[in-house]
Amino acid sequence: MNTIQQYLTKQYWLDLLRTFWHALGTLKFWRELLMMTVGMSFGAIAVYYFLMPSHLIVGSISGLTIVINTAIGGDANTFSYLVMSINAFLLLLAFLLIGNEFGAKTVYTALILGPLTQFFDRIFPYTNLTHKVIDAPEILAQLQAGQTVLDANGNPYLLSRSGEVMEKVRESVMSSGLGQGDVWFDLLCFVLLLSACQAFLFRINASTGGLDILGKIVNKYLHFDIGTSVAIGGAIICCTSFFINDFRMVIIGIIGTMINGLAIDYFTASLNKRKRVCIISADHERIRQFIIQDLVRGCSLYRVQGGYSGEEQIEIQTLLTQDEFSAVMAYIRDNHIHAFITAGNCSEVYGLWARHKKHHGKMEVITTEEE
Repeated sequence: MNTIQQYLTKQYWLDLLRTFWHALGTLKFWRELLMMTVGMSFGAIAVYYFLMPSHLIVGSISGLTIVINTAIGGDANTFSYLVMSINAFLLLLAFLLIGNEFGAKTVYTALILGPLTQFFDRIFPYTNLTHKVIDAPEILAQLQAGQTVLDANGNPYLLSRSGEVMEKVRESVMSSGLGQGDVWFDLLCFVLLLSACQAFLFRINASTGGLDILGKIVNKYLHFDIGTSVAIGGAIICCTSFFINDFRMVIIGIIGTMINGLAIDYFTASLNKRKRVCIISADHERIRQFIIQDLVRGCSLYRVQGGYSGEEQIEIQTLLTQDEFSAVMAYIRDNHIHAFITAGNCSEVYGLWARHKKHHGKMEVITTEEE
């Protein structure tokens, strides 16, 4: 209750405005704004060039809205209102249950998805890949006379933005040479692009909106993998499309949703990957100084005893990025330090872990909590 009441106070909104105003003057704000825009561009490409032409319903809020709209007999306007209402409710949950930063970023990404798809539609419509221009005089004459003319496959001719008459030659956007209507190809391309976009945005505490918000909530409070959280919700939504789609398309949507969840986990693990490094060396002090002073990383020291020699030595344990691990290996090699080193991948880090950036010789240390 206290969490809800704080949104009703004037001081809360003043503090929020000051925080936002301060963020505008930081490099982090503009860097993440650019990253969100680039990430959503890939998401828009996935939706516009692969999802829309193939008419797939992969688990998403849009898919759920299509089912609800069809069930109540709504039209295009009803569909728009439903999408806005559901997304508004989910964005409210994002602010209340996850945090202001996640909510604000998700508002931005949700708002730019539509304009980005329109941008790609303007510069290179997907019909350029699925249709060819018709210049047969008899067909053009029939169309100009107002007659309904169908092509050999029973599809109506389409008028492009530039006024050219276009004939549909295949269903799938990028399936030239793979056969018409290659829905599996479209599904694979859509899932890979969207999963990379989702993992990238989750990495900077943002999302594409819609179902991703529910996935983030489940991930935060129930500690499921983010991909599993998104996949479960998406699969449930796909099952509702039995009311409007045939069995084959529903199963394809469910398979795509599950692949989407697996791909999100894979990309997330790749982006979050750290190296857990253990080093045993007589020159452990030099290595420790390099890790702390040059890499600005913490480390732990353990006194260990060799099982064969019985000698006591110091073991250094630290968490590093791949680049930092390479730097440590280069330092040990260049300085001819004898060391026994083991390293393994660590995809999740809980607790305080310092991120650092160098700007004009100065070290800026930002400590964050990673999940």
